[in-house]
Amino acid sequence: MTFPFFPVILFTVSCSEINMRGGKTMWRNRNVWIIISGEFIAGVGLWIGIIGNLEFMQERVPSDFVKSLILASGILAGIMASPLAGRMIDTYRKKTILLCSGFFRIISVLFMFIALAADSVAWMVVFLIAMQLSAAFYFPALQAAIPLIVKENELLAVNGAHMNAGTLARIAGTAIGGSLLLFLSLPMLYLCSIFAYILLFIFTFFLRIDENQGKAGQKADAKKERGFQEVMPAIKSRPAILMTLIIVLMPLLMIGGFNLIVINISEIYGDPSVKGLVYTTEGISFMLGAYFVKKISARRSPFAILGFFSLLMSLGEILLFFVHFKILLFLSFVLFGFSIGCIFPTAATIFQTKMPKEYHGRFFSFRNMLERIGFQVVLLGTGFLLDTIGLPCMVLIYGSLSLLITVLFSAKLRKTGAKREAGMLRF
Repeated sequence: MTFPFFPVILFTVSCSEINMRGGKTMWRNRNVWIIISGEFIAGVGLWIGIIGNLEFMQERVPSDFVKSLILASGILAGIMASPLAGRMIDTYRKKTILLCSGFFRIISVLFMFIALAADSVAWMVVFLIAMQLSAAFYFPALQAAIPLIVKENELLAVNGAHMNAGTLARIAGTAIGGSLLLFLSLPMLYLCSIFAYILLFIFTFFLRIDENQGKAGQKADAKKERGFQEVMPAIKSRPAILMTLIIVLMPLLMIGGFNLIVINISEIYGDPSVKGLVYTTEGISFMLGAYFVKKISARRSPFAILGFFSLLMSLGEILLFFVHFKILLFLSFVLFGFSIGCIFPTAATIFQTKMPKEYHGRFFSFRNMLERIGFQVVLLGTGFLLDTIGLPCMVLIYGSLSLLITVLFSAKLRKTGAKREAGMLRF
């Protein structure tokens, strides 16, 4: 499997486009380059590790449902840590949180080496728990740090570039991981992964974050101890944030069990290389979506963008019902990838601009916790449904549910009048 160069070209063109359209100041900001480069390097390591995880389980765990239980064990630990993570991110320096969680992630990989040496699934569970605990602190802290290093009008561009870097890393990581498996052992795969995490840790040292921006107008430290109790009223008083939270949970129906779905597709075709093609197709489509949404963001309301592409995403999920037709299979992942490429940067920008900075740590931890709960439920459900009714019927259920949520979302907007408040326009 060779690394596809088209995503690299697309990412370069995307960055050049932003630079030409007035983003020169942003791209001179070394913090932006550190975050994007770090995301790419760590993402490559993460996806090489995921390929290793899937290979390790495929050899030892025959049931899709049991695989989902193993993957869900780590997610549960992340959910339990989220309230503490939110309070700490709002209380302590975000760079300190990023460094500590990055160091813990490096240590976590050592548990996987023990799992390989002992041929033990139990030690793999310990590894997954440690990784998810690290992620529970790292990703909300990163989301809270981005508004502190760029101007508000640059957030959509940075969010898009940051997510594209992660997607490019996913494409590269799966391609490299799949190729390395042909001639390297699993321990060597995880050695590559740990090397990437060490590079990210070093990169984080060079971040310069103005923490005073996030402290303007903050409540007393005693109130921070209330954690999510402080965040809930802030969310309820801002319908735009509440509705966006609902929309961004919808893609989890596919993303939650994505790796299991890809494994199942490769088993249907009897061809392991299909896994890499699916990851690449979805990844390139995501990058195209993130590039496209920057083009239309000035002319369309963010809620119009979310509504339209949620509908398109639902259709992509339903189309996967025809998984045995290769053209329709890849068209399904094109629609899904392109849609979430438009949805995620738009939603991230809404969260970063509409939610006051003093709540960012707790809010992003709360969102992270919601996503992990949804991820866990979907992961277990996907494993169970793949074992019982099969992939075609499962995606028909998921797609129909996404379509129903999109319709209810649009109806709720009109009924509550939040459409006018959010400035929503027809697409």
